[in-house]
Amino acid sequence: MVSSHQSIEALNRQFRRIGEQDLPDILEIERTSYSFPWSESVFRDCLKSNYRLWGVFTPDGLAGYAVVAYLIDEAHLLNICVSRQRRRSGLARYLLRQLIPEAAGDGMTRVLLEVRESNQAAADLYLAERFSEIGRRPGYYPSSNGREDARVLALSLDYPGC
Repeated sequence: MVSSHQSIEALNRQFRRIGEQDLPDILEIERTSYSFPWSESVFRDCLKSNYRLWGVFTPDGLAGYAVVAYLIDEAHLLNICVSRQRRRSGLARYLLRQLIPEAAGDGMTRVLLEVRESNQAAADLYLAERFSEIGRRPGYYPSSNGREDARVLALSLDYPGC
């Protein structure tokens, strides 16, 4: 059963494209979330036409974001992140469920992503949302111990309702 607080919170969130004006908030979330955060210049590069930057906004401002690169007919989910204080609230799932139909509507046929081998919580989210593991990328991510492998996951957008 959904509590009234959760349902009110669901009504108070907005999914929309992110612009340059949102970069300070993105960078704050990024820096407080990752040991190896993306730089401002990387995010600025993602403002180009073959990328989509999506944000979920609450009355408090930006709560999370997703970065997707469009490559021919594939959407590559490069980054999805929710602010520390809003984690485990369903916002990552919400972002994912919003960006998938957007990608399908833009003519993409599948969504690809990499997830750290050690990030089981994220992998569980993607697998629950019908992604399948299609491979591995050895040494893909930097880590405090050198490099970490990535699991490669994919979701076909060739199904009804997408």
